[in-house]
Amino acid sequence: MATIDFGGVKEEVVTRDEFPTARARDVLKSETIAVLGYGVQGPAQALNMRDNGCRVIVGQASRFKKDWDRAVRDGWEPGKTLFELEDAAERGTIVQMLVSDAAQKAIWPDVKKHLKKGDALYFSHGFSIVYRDQTGVVPPGDVDVIMVAPKGSGTSVRRNFLSGAGINSSFAVEQDATGRARERCMALGIAVGSGYLFPTTFRNEVCSDLTGERGVLMGAIAGIMEAQYEVLRGNGHSPSEAFNETVEELTESLIRLVGENGMDWMYSNCSATAQRGALDWKPKFKSAVLPVFHWLYDRVASGKESARVIESCGAPDYQEQLGKELAELGNSEMWRAGKATRALRPKESAKAISADTKGIGGRDSN
Repeated sequence: MATIDFGGVKEEVVTRDEFPTARARDVLKSETIAVLGYGVQGPAQALNMRDNGCRVIVGQASRFKKDWDRAVRDGWEPGKTLFELEDAAERGTIVQMLVSDAAQKAIWPDVKKHLKKGDALYFSHGFSIVYRDQTGVVPPGDVDVIMVAPKGSGTSVRRNFLSGAGINSSFAVEQDATGRARERCMALGIAVGSGYLFPTTFRNEVCSDLTGERGVLMGAIAGIMEAQYEVLRGNGHSPSEAFNETVEELTESLIRLVGENGMDWMYSNCSATAQRGALDWKPKFKSAVLPVFHWLYDRVASGKESARVIESCGAPDYQEQLGKELAELGNSEMWRAGKATRALRPKESAKAISADTKGIGGRDSN
């Protein structure tokens, strides 16, 4: 492992230099990796491992025709490399639980009975194991329990793999029944296309992940955008102006500068007026939202957020209700203005995006 200084704190990470793809293939050469679920993470991880020379099969309930048909289009053959969930679990020596968190609770009894001594049970999220009192997912003691959690959507995992960049992932071993759990875990992390791997625990992963999704990555940024857009519109600014100043400039310019060299570098490449305003107002926003983040983290750590997920996502009419909520979001004035704005982007940019995502379908929902 390589020792890296992260802001004055040294951490050990696994890079593809220390653990190359050839070594991952060697570790996994006698394994059959059964990927259960072909909705969000499943397609990307399964395709990446297949492209890296691993023996992979897919388990997907055929009654969910959209996901089954997508698997067939991606080259998985029914009866050969594509099976019903239980059939795949029976055939796998490494069983990857990549259905949604709520679905993991539902399918666990059927998966558990097919686990054999020495198998590995793999997750990309600590949810089912950490909140086992709510999910009922308690693995038998004679199997490895491991996790590789890519820090991005399934679309990003596949896209970054195809570009050669890879995507950062955390990894953890919850139970080492074979003495090979850590090596298996790191090999899988490289095989699914990680740029580098950093160690964590199942609990740390789920607490950081749920906080991040509800906070900066998705929930907070959407709420902040809506608030600023409403203020601008309420003060007479046009939808186009309000959207460009709220979303378009962030996603098409500023956040890319942050990604390249950090927030300070982005500030230094903006106007003096923008710099001064950002530095003056940053602490005001931090003090306003810090209590919300403490509240959010406490809800995650206590299991209240996981209970909310299981209760709502496991409801029979959840997909119908989700559709209504997403439609309300997408049909808001701000995001209708966004659709019009995207249509006005230079055609070269649109073509580049289209080419980059060719063959990568599906909307992330977990």
